[in-house]
This record gives sequence, C-alpha cells and structure tokens, in this order.
Amino acid sequence: MKISEFLVVNDFAASRYTMGIFPIHHHTSVWSKVIEEDGEYMVQMRPIDVIEQSCLYYGASLKGRKDGTKEIIGISHKAPLAIEPSNGIFFFPTISPSDPQCIWLSHLHIHHHEHAALGKTRVTFSNGHIIELNISHHSFVNQLHRTAQLRTKLRERLEARERKLAYMFHLREKEQYFS
Repeated sequence: MKISEFLVVNDFAASRYTMGIFPIHHHTSVWSKVIEEDGEYMVQMRPIDVIEQSCLYYGASLKGRKDGTKEIIGISHKAPLAIEPSNGIFFFPTISPSDPQCIWLSHLHIHHHEHAALGKTRVTFSNGHIIELNISHHSFVNQLHRTAQLRTKLRERLEARERKLAYMFHLREKEQYFS
C-alpha cells in the first residue's frame, strides 16, 4: 500500500460514516488509515489521537468518555466509547488502546463477523467491505457486546430522563391550570 494513493489529511474527526480507524506505520511514525462508507483516508495522527480528537470535536474529552463508559457499564479495560451518542457514533478497540496496533471499529457499521483461519476474525462492514483482524472471534464478540450494552444503557438513561422531564412539565402545566 502506498500512502500517495490516498488523500492525506492532518487531522480528522470520526463521523456516522466512519467504519474503522487502523494504524499504519509510515517511516518512524504511526498514522491512521480511516475507512469511511465511501472511501479511505490517511490521517497524520495515531488512531488513539483520532479517537481523542473525535471526542473533543463533539464536545467531550477522551477521559470523560472513558469515565462515562465506566459509570454506565462498569468497564474500564478496552472500553468502548460513546463518541457522539445522539448520532450513533460508538467505537470499540480491538486490543488495548495503548497498544500501537489497536484498531478502532464503529459498532454501527459491523454487518457480519465470523471466525477466520489462525485465530483471526473476518468482519463485513455495512457497505460490504471485508477485513480480517488479528483478534480472536471470542474477543471480538465480547467487544461488540460491550459496545451494544453501552449503547442500550445510554439510550435507556436518555429516554428515562426525557420521560421524567415530560412528566414534570405535564405536572407543572396541570398545576398552573388549576391555580
């Protein structure tokens, strides 16, 4: 793979269309190859820095998102992140985020996954793009389930808050009506 075949950008924030962020060794640096629904980019940042930049772009810190995951589902090791929950932007790491080989995948775009040879996992994205990961299928499924749990619990919390606010608003209107 030649870097010159890709659009190279200095910074990047993940979006609803981002499917995965992969480490690419370029000379003495680690860059990111970002796979989107409609193309691929090279970003002159490490994958963890792209994740951090994405959190900041949507108004939160990486630490805050990690703390939120720990609070909501009790996970702090290889924790999935709600980068921007209202737009369904949830990513999970394939291995420890401190490992330079860590890949970040969008939960939204995982269409299919299966065992592959030599303990790897084959993933099909929502647009049909297929990749093989150096991660056991068991570990991959665990990460996928953790991310689903985060999405579900966060959605439940947001919906419960909306119901509570609607109920309080209804009580206030009722109170004003009878006053």
